[in-house]
Amino acid sequence: MKKEWLKVVTAAMLEIFWVIGLTHSTTIFQWGLTILLIIISNWLMISATSKLPTGTVYAVFVGLGTVGIVLSDVLFFGATLNWLKLLLILLLIGGVIGLKLLTPEKNVMEEK
Repeated sequence: MKKEWLKVVTAAMLEIFWVIGLTHSTTIFQWGLTILLIIISNWLMISATSKLPTGTVYAVFVGLGTVGIVLSDVLFFGATLNWLKLLLILLLIGGVIGLKLLTPEKNVMEEK
């Protein structure tokens, strides 16, 4: 089960880079790398749904990706971070943690 959650977290981390790539790519190599990251990120997310509920996987993927993108924007691209934005990020992280803690494992053998 930990392997599936690692896939989701890795997919979300890759999402941060491909979103940055969508905004800042200027060469064919950068666009190619961005497209490759999109493919790998989505494949990891989709493959994690073999043992985790699809809705939970997608919510965690989007939540972690959103937090990472906002923080990257603040740290590397000069966006401002105010108390409300920080509070909303913490609320989003709390929701992601809650979903992970409440998600039951799928028993793949029972479904066959």
